[in-house]
Amino acid sequence: MRRIASILIGFFLCESAWATVTIALTKISDTKVAIGYNATTELQLVRAFALDVTVTGGTIVGIADYAVGDDNNGYGIFPANFNRYITVNPTTGEVESWDDPNYTPVAPPDTPGALGGLGTNGITIEMGSLYDTNPPPKSGVLCTITVHPCATKLCVNGNVIRGNIVMEDGSERVPVEACIFDLCPLDCFPNTARYAIQYADWVMYGKPKCWCNAASISIPPEDISCTTTMNYTAGDYQCDGDASGKPYLTTGWRVYTDDLNIIAANWKRKISGTPPANPCADISHKGYLTIGWRVYTDDLGILAANWKKKAGTPPAGLAGNCPRPE
Repeated sequence: MRRIASILIGFFLCESAWATVTIALTKISDTKVAIGYNATTELQLVRAFALDVTVTGGTIVGIADYAVGDDNNGYGIFPANFNRYITVNPTTGEVESWDDPNYTPVAPPDTPGALGGLGTNGITIEMGSLYDTNPPPKSGVLCTITVHPCATKLCVNGNVIRGNIVMEDGSERVPVEACIFDLCPLDCFPNTARYAIQYADWVMYGKPKCWCNAASISIPPEDISCTTTMNYTAGDYQCDGDASGKPYLTTGWRVYTDDLNIIAANWKRKISGTPPANPCADISHKGYLTIGWRVYTDDLGILAANWKKKAGTPPAGLAGNCPRPE
């Protein structure tokens, strides 16, 4: 086995070249992304990676699925953490153990040029290879990154200060930025404890926009989860009987005969019935008793109570603050 200490010194001594090593991102779930690489156009192998991983709208909370150690067909040498957590036998030059759980690819934030680390919106990862008979492949997966559910975008760039991508001859490759979007598809309906039952029904309906609201002020701050965005219209008054999503002609009435007609056309229908209920007619956002009718007397009662009302201050007007918590 190669002597570790002498080889680590040369990991990031390099010279510039055009990028021929690409970074590939694969979405595993709404909160997990695999970081891969492809160097198949290179005549030689990559010796080490120094990459910045950043997210928008959230934080990076974990890293996993990476190789640890040498001669294992992977990139298990982590220069920024090697001297902190790995002991090399001074007589044999061999590593005594790779088992320290703190030994990860994430460079500590006090490392020159490194980002903030886990729990922030950016980490720097450093991963190198050492081998006798088991080199890493020219393409593969370096690791997986777990992000907080609020994150909507993840990008990977080379870290210039830490060396970008270093080939086995010491030359440098500068990767093109790789990004992945829509980690957590945004919903327009709040997915929090106070809306849990309504949210489940909203999903069963196919996430109708008429249950949502155009203005963020209509939802209490504690109910705006990371998956909630207020970029839809038409639902501001729906839970008050406005099944049509618009005022009646030029009168300004939000609840009138057009809404009554929609309710009548869906009377006693269920979510999964034949035909299914129009979710916009489900004013109360709940089924009637144990029967499961989504459009019935409770919806009609709400409509009647708000008949001919316009947008305005309750009780004479409608506040436009639908949906409301259970």
